[in-house]
Amino acid sequence: MKKLFKSSQFKLIAAILALLLVGMFICAANGHGETAQSSIVGTLFTPAHWVAAKLSDGIDRISDNAKGNAQYEQKIDELQKELGELQDQLADYDNLKSQNELYKDALELKEDNPDFKYTQASVIGRDSANPYCSFTISKGSVNGIKDGDAVLYGKYLVGVIKKAYPTYSVVSSIIDPDFSVSAYDVNTKELSYVTGDAQIAKDGYCKFENLDATTKISYGSIIATAGISSTMPKGIIIGTVRDINDETTNISTYAVVEPGTNIENLDNCLVLTGFTAESEAD
Repeated sequence: MKKLFKSSQFKLIAAILALLLVGMFICAANGHGETAQSSIVGTLFTPAHWVAAKLSDGIDRISDNAKGNAQYEQKIDELQKELGELQDQLADYDNLKSQNELYKDALELKEDNPDFKYTQASVIGRDSANPYCSFTISKGSVNGIKDGDAVLYGKYLVGVIKKAYPTYSVVSSIIDPDFSVSAYDVNTKELSYVTGDAQIAKDGYCKFENLDATTKISYGSIIATAGISSTMPKGIIIGTVRDINDETTNISTYAVVEPGTNIENLDNCLVLTGFTAESEAD
């Protein structure tokens, strides 16, 4: 409505009305005599029908514009509602696509490891004060989850259960300096461990450290879990090597590892609640 009162059409009609009122008062003051003043007034207001017609047209036009604006606003509301529904459908599609990718990779891993037992969980919270992408999931100890269980996205390791509560659990990611797991290079078979590092965690990377200076590990090498711990099976992919650097505090070398999936954007995951350790299988 503010736009309506500020429009040039409305201002024109207001001016015409004001002029008509002035004319009426002048006519009333001078009576019906043919004085010079009334002649001037007559000259100004003789085309009364024309003014009335224009006034009517202007009012109709303003009314039409107001009606048009209302219809326009209603159409915008309808389009915004449709857009909201489409965005909801797109979000559902993205979530379904993410779950399909999760289960597809997990199925491939389970085909190679039929003893693996999973519990699917949703990411329900993140600690904004934690720079290492720790997160909370929707399943806990009542679902068979326990401290130290591996947390996967498909075939990739993303972290471990730091603390399992009855109905939810807190996950420590593989870029957290408190995280550590035995690991090896799939190609060279070099064995060491992967941990988080505050410096490279800012870029979403972790560290395959304590390597020999003559290491044959190179860019693109695949790093996987070594399975030395009873809580972590062998062969779960951690990520790929992005760079090789020398330590500044000793003579060893380390590899910068990029996780196999973007931990920061996870919305679903799998918790490995059971598997047959190699020592038990032998």
